[in-house]
Amino acid sequence: MPDAHASPDRPATAGPAARRSWHLPALLGGGLLGTALQLQQPALWPMAWYAGLWTLALAGWLWSLRAGRMGPRWTALAWLVGALLAFGVCGARSVAFSAQALADELEGVDLRLTGVVAAMPQRTDSGDVRFRLALESGEREGQPVALPALIELTWYASNHGRDARPVPALHAGERWRLFARLKAPHGTLNPHGFDVELWMWQQGVQASGYVRTSERLDARLGAPERLAATWQFPVEQLRQRVRDRITGYLTQGVQDPARLRAAGVVAALVTGDQRAIERSDWDLFRVTGVAHLMSISGLHITMFAWLAGLLVGMLWRRSAWLCLRYPAPSAALLGGVGLAGAYALFSGWGVPAERTLLMLASVALLRLSGREWPWPQVWLLACAVVLAFDPWAMLQPGFWLSFVAVGVLFATDMRAVDACRTSARARFSLMLREQAVVTVALAPLTLALFGQVSVVALVANLLAIPWVTVVVTPLAMLGVVLAPAWQLAAWCVQLLSLWLTWLAGWPLAQLTLAQAPLWAGAAAVLGAIVLVLRLPWPLRLLGLPLMLPAFWWQPLRPAPGQFEVLAVDVGQGQAVLVRTAGHSLLYDAGPRYGALSDAGQRVLVPLLQALGERPDRVLLSHSDSDHVGGAAPVLAHLPRAQVLGSIPADHPLQALRAIAPCAAGQQWRRDGVRFVMLHPPAGDETPARGKSSTNARSCVLRIEAQGGASAVLAGDIERAQELALVHAAAPLAADLLLVPHHGSKTSSSAAFLDAVQPALALVQAGYRNRFGHPAAQVVQRYRERGITLVASPRCGAARWSSADGELHCERERARRYWHHRLPDDAPEEEGE
Repeated sequence: MPDAHASPDRPATAGPAARRSWHLPALLGGGLLGTALQLQQPALWPMAWYAGLWTLALAGWLWSLRAGRMGPRWTALAWLVGALLAFGVCGARSVAFSAQALADELEGVDLRLTGVVAAMPQRTDSGDVRFRLALESGEREGQPVALPALIELTWYASNHGRDARPVPALHAGERWRLFARLKAPHGTLNPHGFDVELWMWQQGVQASGYVRTSERLDARLGAPERLAATWQFPVEQLRQRVRDRITGYLTQGVQDPARLRAAGVVAALVTGDQRAIERSDWDLFRVTGVAHLMSISGLHITMFAWLAGLLVGMLWRRSAWLCLRYPAPSAALLGGVGLAGAYALFSGWGVPAERTLLMLASVALLRLSGREWPWPQVWLLACAVVLAFDPWAMLQPGFWLSFVAVGVLFATDMRAVDACRTSARARFSLMLREQAVVTVALAPLTLALFGQVSVVALVANLLAIPWVTVVVTPLAMLGVVLAPAWQLAAWCVQLLSLWLTWLAGWPLAQLTLAQAPLWAGAAAVLGAIVLVLRLPWPLRLLGLPLMLPAFWWQPLRPAPGQFEVLAVDVGQGQAVLVRTAGHSLLYDAGPRYGALSDAGQRVLVPLLQALGERPDRVLLSHSDSDHVGGAAPVLAHLPRAQVLGSIPADHPLQALRAIAPCAAGQQWRRDGVRFVMLHPPAGDETPARGKSSTNARSCVLRIEAQGGASAVLAGDIERAQELALVHAAAPLAADLLLVPHHGSKTSSSAAFLDAVQPALALVQAGYRNRFGHPAAQVVQRYRERGITLVASPRCGAARWSSADGELHCERERARRYWHHRLPDDAPEEEGE
């Protein structure tokens, strides 16, 4: 009989277990919320604040357990406890880690380092080697200094074209003593761009730099010295040996490019070395939606765990003694997860592998404990366990793709519906339906995260998933003990590439749209989930309206007669996007970073796609590589754009697209905005040879809005060209100036600045660049005239509007605590 005096918050029918069971889902959900909130902090609080939060959370948790009550108020308390605990723990970890950061005074100075190579070194096509060093000691001028525990170094094969010297062979586990110059982790920061500083934070790397070596430096500082081979980092040593064996076996004496690329895929599948895969292959995999198969992903770890579990279970059942002491199903479960953990460790313990293994381990422990939880609770537990180990995984696209896919498969419950159907046809039908459900559910999420979605992904994955997981990957792993299997795996990769290349050639194989804001992306994901749930079709169709904002989203544009300048953060180089009400222009295309990497493919093309921009005109100021190094992929992305520039007739870019010369007097209008070319003089056909000559012929563009607001983009003109423009009474007056030649001491003359009289000047330069841009005397000239000078290392991408004259810096708009912050009193010059 019910207790007449029972409180509505504690029903008399609830036993002790029932009174406690409500805590866990609410705590887990609160933990996810607290983690998400802490990751939005622009700056960290003092350690005491975080310690107080998780102390308060523990006190609240103990009080709620003692009260043992149920109801909405107590559920809300559990959410709050979980959120405070996760927020406090994540913040405290961040404070402890940031305390090990590189001191400002140690940037750009010669340091003597002793440490052990902590990961497989990566050799580039130019012969440079990148490697991580676990530091044991550091000295500056003979005095010990405190340095981060893990740094990333580059050992250049040449010193900017001088004193070329091959880099010695480096191996994981070797102890080296060398001289290097370090700097804080600092990457480019653009809207919708890859956050390099977050990636380095996740990797535990708190400084990067380069090895100081040349005949002159070795005589003064001492040559790099290999001290010993150690037992440290044995997994990395094994990975490197296997990787080198694979590439040596598959590429020795081979000239076929397709087979060379296949060797990189095989090496990546075995060792997790994704850099072994060429960028052209990554582009193919992304267009066809199979990129998740070509690295050690959750699918590989799950497949390996399943196969390992089958093998352990089969062997276990062959021994009656083992079966009597421990059940074979439980042994298979533990063995599968354990061997999958070894595979994840061998493959580099990447974030996807770590995430999947933790999820598998959580589910396995639940099964071994005999608990039967509802799937939302299992899903929440797996998410919480992953974030407890790596809170910053929440900011990775793979985290959301993995857990949304798992959640959708849980929610649609396809395995339970078809469990009684065991025919091959039924299993194929089930696989097809699962793939279709996941593809539809993840399409809006992929669009929200990347601004693009593969239309042919469903067709591509129908063959690629079983081919890679059941054929290619097992053969690649078998090659570790039987080398000819690597050749079979490479042939299978080549066959798959033929299939994917055919699919990529389909019209509209990939849909590219502007990236929608968070609210529209979240609504689209919710709509897709509703669409695939096992609900009546009238209810399912309600998901379509939720998806429309993300698929039809268009970023706000300037009003007619106005324009917007976006100075893209490309490092030491130049690239500016000018947007009007209905058109856009790209001024320069950024630098080349390496033999296989440039600003076009890494920054500009993704940015244009994310913004939904298709510039109808590209202006290449001159032929220096820091201005046109990224032009090739940009021109390939914009086949209909008109191209102007000061590019010699024999330049390789002329073979890609006819480039009309720019000349003073050229002008055009777009949406009420006037564009006028001020330099070089018309009829100047002097061949551009040498850096000073190419700089002298830079295209100078003036942009004027209705109402008078204007901007001048000055390229790399130097003092002589500046004075010529002043003496010719060119219309130089402007509100915004793109500082000539990145602030070089050969530019920004006093007469030129007096003629332009800008309120704001932007410098596009790299952090601690080797040229010392902007020069100290140039910075002083701007300050003397009261001109606000903003450099990209401090600002990131800079957005300026002619409508209000306001400047918005990406480093301020998207500020997070892991981003490198220059000291407020640091000079604009960051060179070494």
